[in-house]
Amino acid sequence: MNKTKIEWCDMTWNPVTGCLHGCEYCYARKIANRFGTCESNSSDVPESINELLTKDYGVIVELNERLQGEPYPYNFVPTFHKYRLDEPARKTKGQNIFVCSMADLFGDWIPDEWIKEVFKACEKAPQHNYLFLTKNVKGYKDITYSKNIWLGNTITKQDDFIKEYGRPLNAKRFYSVEPILEPIKIPQIKIPQWVIIGAETGNRKGKIIPKKEWIDDIVEQCKRLNIPVFMKDSLIPIVGEENMVREFPEGLRR
Repeated sequence: MNKTKIEWCDMTWNPVTGCLHGCEYCYARKIANRFGTCESNSSDVPESINELLTKDYGVIVELNERLQGEPYPYNFVPTFHKYRLDEPARKTKGQNIFVCSMADLFGDWIPDEWIKEVFKACEKAPQHNYLFLTKNVKGYKDITYSKNIWLGNTITKQDDFIKEYGRPLNAKRFYSVEPILEPIKIPQIKIPQWVIIGAETGNRKGKIIPKKEWIDDIVEQCKRLNIPVFMKDSLIPIVGEENMVREFPEGLRR
C-alpha cells in the first residue's frame, strides 16, 4: 500500500492493476504506461502478452511474486498482484483505503475469484475502511458487504447513472463525479452517502473543462439532499479556493 496525493483517502492499495475500459481521459493508463516496463520484443514477456500489446484487449495476468519492473510489469494489462493481498493486515492503524486506484476491479474481464480474494483480504483487516470505484456497477449486486465497505460509482455524464444496480447489503454508496463532462442531475431515487467532484487533469487534446455552473449545481443538489460533498483540488482554478467544500461522511471523517 502507498500513501497518496488523492485528497479523499489516506492510502491506495492495488492488488489488481490495469483496465480495458479504454477511457481517453484515464490518468491511470498514463501512469502505468510511463512506469511500466513491458516491451513487445521483451524476452521475459509471455507470448500472449506480446499479442495484447498490439490488440490491447483479451489477456489478463496473475503474479504470485513481485517481478522486476514492478509496480506495472505489464503496463496497463489487467494484472492480479497476489503477493499484495496481505498489505492491509500489516497496517494496524485504521485507514481510508482506495482499493484498485489503478484498475476497475469489477470490470467484465475480471475473474470472480480475483474479487473474492480481494474481499477476503479486506475481511482479515477490518480496522480499515475500503473504498471501491467502478464504471460497471452491475458487478456490485451479488456480493454481501461489511459495513466498512464503500462502493463508488464513477460518473462523468448523465447516462452513467444506471437504473438497476442492486442493493448490496450493508455497503455504503458514493458517487465520484470525475471528470465532469456535462451537467449532472443526481437521481433522487438513488441518493448516496457521499459525492466527490473533480475535473480532468493533464493536457490531453480535447480535454473538457467543466463550467462553474455545472459544479455549483452539483454542490447545491448535495446540500438540498443532505449529502456530504468533497471537491477535489482540480476544481480550484474553476471555482476558487474560497468556494471549495471538503466534507466527509460519517465513518470516514479524519
